[in-house]
Amino acid sequence: MRNLSLAKNFLNLSLLIMGSLVSSVGLAQSSGNYPNKPVTLVVTYPPGGGADAMARLLAPKMGEALGQSVIVENKPGASGQIAAAAVAKSAPDGYTMMLDASSFAVNPSLYSKLPYDSLKAFKPIGVVALFPNVVLVNSNFSAKNVSELIATAGKTKESVSYASSGNGSAQHLAGALFESAAKVDMVHVPYKGGGPALNDVIGGQVPLFFGNLASTLQHVQSGKLRALAVTSAKRSAILPDVPTLSESGLKGTEIYEWNAIFVPSNTPEAITKKLNMAFQQALDSPEVKSRILQLGGEIQKSNPDESQKFIEQQVVLWGRVIKERKIVID
Repeated sequence: MRNLSLAKNFLNLSLLIMGSLVSSVGLAQSSGNYPNKPVTLVVTYPPGGGADAMARLLAPKMGEALGQSVIVENKPGASGQIAAAAVAKSAPDGYTMMLDASSFAVNPSLYSKLPYDSLKAFKPIGVVALFPNVVLVNSNFSAKNVSELIATAGKTKESVSYASSGNGSAQHLAGALFESAAKVDMVHVPYKGGGPALNDVIGGQVPLFFGNLASTLQHVQSGKLRALAVTSAKRSAILPDVPTLSESGLKGTEIYEWNAIFVPSNTPEAITKKLNMAFQQALDSPEVKSRILQLGGEIQKSNPDESQKFIEQQVVLWGRVIKERKIVID
């Protein structure tokens, strides 16, 4: 009986190993002629937003490089979690990619339970571009520079308030990092969307906003908003006269909004490399370059390993800010 039991165990183990080998061989064979059908690029946000626009800018160019159509599919909800959960469970065969935003690095610290492990379930193909935030005040606000803003905010907690598109949003987190770096406490005023928040800053109901360059530049140029600083490592070519926060005396405040393309983590290396090559070719397109630069972005020609390192750093950064400022979702 003991010999029979051992034989059964050996047989089961052999079948398990053979199954794994067949699966691995199947993926290897499929990667050889990849892609032989259209590829889906899942976007974690709805049509019309920044992430969607970036996906639709890149998709046709990547499709040209791959020799197959890249179809954009929007799957919004729960700050990208719905799309990410679906992509994490998809076959790791290169036919399902995901374009997400900087919230990808925020969610692990903002939500107690995610239906996936952000750093283990996905492999980045590449970071598309970095978009710096701008420290903006209503044109009638007293502060003319960052030093004056800090001095005003330091009087009392109620001295300065800042608007955002909601708790845990990019604008909220940028404001929270500013508070930590400047050692001040301000009043956070969350709105249901970036548009209403920006409108109230322009209207003077709230004096301060941490917005991305693309959506706020026209209001700076029209004189409705005053740009005090940018959050990039160097000055923006679009706003060359506006200093960085670091130049203004606040170190450790280099932050960006960004987009990146991911695939499930078990996607074969050969497919990942092919997708990264298509991604790089798309970024080299004059049309793509021109549009990203118009939006104030810094194009990133990164490989998967460099992108993974950057995203891990982002997860650590926002985890620290969320913990320090005790940020929670309502």
